[in-house]
Amino acid sequence: MATGRTHRPATRSRGIPEATVARLPLYLRALTALSERSVPTVSSEELAAAAGVNSAKLRKDFSYLGSYGTRGVGYDVEYLVYQISRELGLTQDWPVVIVGIGNLGAALANYGGFASRGFRVAALIDADPAMAGKPVAGIPVQHTDDLEKIIKDNGVSIGVIATPAGAAQQVCDRLVAAGVTSILNFAPTVLSVPDGVDVRKVDLSIELQILAFHEQRKAGEETAAGDGALPAATARRVAAGDDADQGPDGDVPAVMPA
Repeated sequence: MATGRTHRPATRSRGIPEATVARLPLYLRALTALSERSVPTVSSEELAAAAGVNSAKLRKDFSYLGSYGTRGVGYDVEYLVYQISRELGLTQDWPVVIVGIGNLGAALANYGGFASRGFRVAALIDADPAMAGKPVAGIPVQHTDDLEKIIKDNGVSIGVIATPAGAAQQVCDRLVAAGVTSILNFAPTVLSVPDGVDVRKVDLSIELQILAFHEQRKAGEETAAGDGALPAATARRVAAGDDADQGPDGDVPAVMPA
C-alpha cells in the first residue's frame, strides 16, 4: 500500500482552484451518505443542497474534475465518490501522527472517521513521561523524545498538533525538520512554517465566537423589528453620520482580532 511520503494529491498539478478543493470534502461527505443508501445517481441540485452550496458552483467545481453528468440522469454517485477520493489523495494510505494527547488529542485518536477516509493514525506522541506506554484508542502513547524516529519509521508526512499553545511552535519546527510537510493545527496559536509546508488551523474558540457574533446580530435585528427602532449603538452611529457597519476609521471591523 502506498504511503503519504511518496505520493502527493494531483489537485495542484491539474490546476484545481483552492476554493474548489475546499469544497470537495463537502461533496464527498454528501455522496458517501447517498452511496450508503444505495442511491445510484443524483442531480446537481440535490447534491448541491446536501453539500450546502449552489448548483451552479457545484457544476463548475465538477468541471475541473472532468465530470459533467448526464442530462436528465445526473451524476453517477459511485463514480463521483471514486473520482473525488482520487483527487483528494484518499485512495491511498496516509499515516498521521498526533502530538499532544490531552483531552482533545485523545478524542482525535478515538475518532473513527480517519480510517474510512484514507488516514491511518500511525503514532500518538506526548511530552508527559507518565503518558508513555499508555494505550489510547488501542495505540500506545510514545514520548516526544522519539518524534523524529517515529516520523521516519512510519513515513509520515501529515502531523496533527493538539498541544497547548506555548508548545505548538516548537513541536511544529520539529515535525517540519523531520520531514512533515502538512500540519493540522488545533493549538490556539498561529504557526510559522517554511515554504512548501501546508498548515490548516482549527480553532474551536474562534468558531464559537463567530457564532456568538451572528447570534448577537440576530438578537439586535429582532429587537429592532419588535420596536421599529434601530439598536441604540447603531442609532448613535447613524446620528453621527457613520455607516452602521463600519468602524471609527471607516473600515469594516473584523469579527476576531488578528
